[in-house]
Amino acid sequence: MAAIPALLDSCVLYPARLRDLLLSLAAAGLFRPIWSNSIHEEWMTNVLANRPDLSKTQLEATRSAMDRAFPAAMVSGFERLIPSLNLPDADDRHVLATAVYARAELIITVNLNDFPAAALRPYNIVAAHPDSFVDYLFDLNEAEAISAIAGMRSRLRAPAMTPDDFIDSLAQVGMPLTVSRLRRHANRI
Repeated sequence: MAAIPALLDSCVLYPARLRDLLLSLAAAGLFRPIWSNSIHEEWMTNVLANRPDLSKTQLEATRSAMDRAFPAAMVSGFERLIPSLNLPDADDRHVLATAVYARAELIITVNLNDFPAAALRPYNIVAAHPDSFVDYLFDLNEAEAISAIAGMRSRLRAPAMTPDDFIDSLAQVGMPLTVSRLRRHANRI
């Protein structure tokens, strides 16, 4: 079964814990991530605006690591589609254009109102909250999802986290379904 192509909006790449969670699941082959330079620039600009303790160099290193880990994720050539798209916020049209051009099935975003179903339907794309998406990935292959998340937790060094602390950190980024599921499997992560 081919991995579902899912565009990751900048708002789900902004929080490091959520970005790491999604990319860990993608690395396990549970979905195929999609993004663009515009999406990278958006999440990095927002992080720099809110986190003066981080540098552009640090974020560029993260971006480069993402692009190396998922070379097929980077999409370009979608720009010509932007003017023909209609969304509540015109500034989000680049996200939909990237998804359409890359033939994504999903746009993973916390800003669901910015991507109404009626606007996405002609392109056979659905907007999904990251929590619902991760829950869906668990349903597809729970063992692989738990293994990927256990690997993610084991990579944490600054600081290392107990399973409960790690699960609590996911609660802080708005992932109640994921947290509920992981609490049942805390001994495996």
